[in-house]
Amino acid sequence: MQTRTTASASTQTSDTNATAKGKNLRILFELVRFIRPYKGRVAAALLALIFTASLTLSVGYGVRILIDEGFAQQSLQQLGSAIKFILALTVFISIGTFFRFYLVSSVGERVSADIRLAVFNHVITLHPSYFETNGSGDIMSRITTDTTLLQSIIGSSFSMAMRSALMCIGAIIMLFATNIKLTLIVLASVPFILVPILIYGRRVRALSRQSQDSMADVGSYAGEAIEHIKTVQSYSNEAQERTLFSNEVEKAFEIGRQRVKQRAILISGVIVIVFSAIAGMLWVGGSDVINGVMSAGDLAAFVFYAIMVASSLATISEVLGELQRAAGATERLIEILQVDSHIVAPSQNITSTAGLVAEVAFNNVSFHYPSRPDQAATEQLSLTAEQGKVVALVGPSGAGKTTLFELLQRFYDPQSGMVTLGGVDIRQLDPTALRQQMALVPQQPALFSSDVYHNIRYGTPQASDQQVIEAAKKAHAHEFIMNLPEGYNSHLGERGVRLSGGQRQRIAIARAILKDPSILLLDEATSALDSESEHHVQQALQELMRNRTTLIIAHRLSTIQHADQIAVLDQGRLVDTGDHLSLMKSCDLYQRLVELQFKHNQ
Repeated sequence: MQTRTTASASTQTSDTNATAKGKNLRILFELVRFIRPYKGRVAAALLALIFTASLTLSVGYGVRILIDEGFAQQSLQQLGSAIKFILALTVFISIGTFFRFYLVSSVGERVSADIRLAVFNHVITLHPSYFETNGSGDIMSRITTDTTLLQSIIGSSFSMAMRSALMCIGAIIMLFATNIKLTLIVLASVPFILVPILIYGRRVRALSRQSQDSMADVGSYAGEAIEHIKTVQSYSNEAQERTLFSNEVEKAFEIGRQRVKQRAILISGVIVIVFSAIAGMLWVGGSDVINGVMSAGDLAAFVFYAIMVASSLATISEVLGELQRAAGATERLIEILQVDSHIVAPSQNITSTAGLVAEVAFNNVSFHYPSRPDQAATEQLSLTAEQGKVVALVGPSGAGKTTLFELLQRFYDPQSGMVTLGGVDIRQLDPTALRQQMALVPQQPALFSSDVYHNIRYGTPQASDQQVIEAAKKAHAHEFIMNLPEGYNSHLGERGVRLSGGQRQRIAIARAILKDPSILLLDEATSALDSESEHHVQQALQELMRNRTTLIIAHRLSTIQHADQIAVLDQGRLVDTGDHLSLMKSCDLYQRLVELQFKHNQ
């Protein structure tokens, strides 16, 4: 299936990009612009962090008093004072931790929501050719999975990293203040700790990126199989789909297993090095206490600070793995945000659509789809649809009929020639304003899972319920809508799955009627209707097309006979134009198409 091939290609491209950009955490600085609006909360969280870190470091002082003045001097008063001091610190630490955790976590939630919005808002403005080479499953994975991962990182892991770094620095300062000789022993192990962090950290980031891409492939595969579930089951391909999906899952699992293995090596290596250094320090410190060089309280405080350094470094090494995953997620999200749409409004001299004559013209238009650069969809094609006239486009499959609709709506720009509205190149118009002049009724209507009101009102959000009902009546949809369980409030299911093909078509026609456009685009809008429904809808369309410029992709003679002009297309070229009678005399291709349809209808 195309989505699966696309997803795999996307993964390979992503891996190449990741390698080219290098394995570092600098990409995380791209998140600063999303965090900046909440700098007040971040500053408050940092203050709470500094407050709790300072109090935690003070616990070491309480431990020294507890041993040197409580235990050593056998003083219950000093012991009680030390215990009260430690308990008071604990209460204040818990209060500070509450504010730190709440503030940082809420910022994480808010930032991930903002990123999700920014990516979605950007994606829906991108040119359609972007989606020819990027699977929807991969894009959805970035919007959901990657932003959820960032939420966890910003709201938890990043806070832990900041706290551990601050505690590590503070504890090292206290170590120097307590005993310089023992501190140097501990610090001698730091270079040995950095080596596994640097080596394995890079591997973790590369595998994190691959893991996220592979999960996107899994989502794409599953989504496509579910979307086409009737096809899968009608061909009895459940077993094959299970096997293929299992292969995708196993590939994702293997990459995830390798990532976890590298992280485990990193964490365990740091723990061994750190606690070996502590063991060496205890030997030297214990000897000094026995020889009377330092007090037992100083050694206990020193051990407390050393353990804090060790636990902080262990936490940092563990969090670095999470930050590597965050870097991979950030990279994937930033890639989307940095994609520029090929279809944009002109930066200056924008022409207003107000007052433009609803006359459409294709002037020597040549166009190749980006995914098929060697195959012309249209070639040196010229065609004019005059205001208020009905132009039918006929031709075999692949003739370029649908391509003309896509060029007219400016989903793509032609490589040469131009498309005009009222004599103005549509590239001089705002794409949104241009599309507001048109209503499309496609052969396979796009319906949403919301209710009937939402679906008919989709192109005209400000329409009242009564206007929606009137449009449905004109489209001969009112009767079947009222027979739905909740009438116009009935939800239609994903892609309108709860309606028949003819019912979906009439909902789409009602949507176009409600929009009341100046240009109407009908892609064989009655193809899914039975004869009786087609008769009623044809009457509604005749009323709708009156005084409007209409382009129809036509296959049925019933549609063609109403057209003011028929354009015969083949392989992207305009073969002939005229009415039905003249084309039957002058155009061999048109004669053949009519004969084939006549035989088909017999």
